[in-house]
Amino acid sequence: MKEINILDKEYAQWVKSLVAKYRQSQVKAAVKVNTEVLRFYWELGKDIVERDAENQYGSRFYASLSRDLKEALQTDGFSERNLRYMKSFYLLYNGRIGNLPQVVANSNDAILPQVVAELFMVPWGHHRYIIDKCTENPDKALFYVHQIVENGWSRNMLLNFLDTNLYERQGKALTNFSKTLPEESSDLAQELTKDPYDFAFTGIKDRYNERLLKDKLLGNITQFLVELGTGFAYVGKEYRLQVGEREQFVDLLFYHLSLSCYVVIEVKIGKLEFADVGQLSGYIVTCNHILRKEGRDNPTIGLLICKEKDRIQAQYALESSSQPIAISEYELEKFYPEKVEGVIPTIREIEEKLTMEDE
Repeated sequence: MKEINILDKEYAQWVKSLVAKYRQSQVKAAVKVNTEVLRFYWELGKDIVERDAENQYGSRFYASLSRDLKEALQTDGFSERNLRYMKSFYLLYNGRIGNLPQVVANSNDAILPQVVAELFMVPWGHHRYIIDKCTENPDKALFYVHQIVENGWSRNMLLNFLDTNLYERQGKALTNFSKTLPEESSDLAQELTKDPYDFAFTGIKDRYNERLLKDKLLGNITQFLVELGTGFAYVGKEYRLQVGEREQFVDLLFYHLSLSCYVVIEVKIGKLEFADVGQLSGYIVTCNHILRKEGRDNPTIGLLICKEKDRIQAQYALESSSQPIAISEYELEKFYPEKVEGVIPTIREIEEKLTMEDE
């Protein structure tokens, strides 16, 4: 009997493909289980609302239902807190997607609309955080649902972006993309911007200059890339470009995988000046001539991130340039309200938090 040579390339490739298929099947199984659980939670939340259960069965309704379901199903997934989340889950999205209950109830194998499919792909633990932060704002909630599915966010990543108000900042930079980029890419480029950018991770609290800020950004390159968004790949700092007999140095150079283009980023610690846009435009043109490969790369984009900008001046500056540019501000620290009452969690809230993590 011939022995298998573990160094045989065909055999090794076959084993590798089997491992990949098995792991893919595990992922599909996990997603299907999660989907079925969320469907049940949706239906239970719907029942609670439509039966007006809290009024019909009295103040102890949640405690009674929690006890009865735990005893019957032998699972801890039906705490009072979780049952309230199920009701909130239904209320948050039902008004936004009116046909969701019928679609879910009658579609074991059917292809669901994207927004519905994404809603039921997100883990329940993520949903609870979204419900806490996006009460009565289904559009905001669905934004985070899409981001989780699109980018594979962990709970910690989700919490970070919820805390830094990504929904309110995403795509908000002032740009001239609609006039300088092809229609098929201008909307995507706009959505990749933020205003303001959150640079609190640099830890800068005292006086600083541009070199210190850039060093801190690159010293925390992982967090910097997270803040820039999915698809940004770091190319270099003070990237050298030979222009005729002179050298030019691009502050920060990135490449965006989805847009297939170089992105020149200039960071200014002061207020926006017209000259800043002129300088950035020159860098963009230079990158197009020297770095951009025809047939591979789309036109280079510029991102100017300053400490402060006058919106009218920024709009005029953008009109003056024929190059695609976005202008945003940055913040170095979060601003907390002076009133802190209710911010410090109670003992009960801490206990509920720990219980939620265990479920």
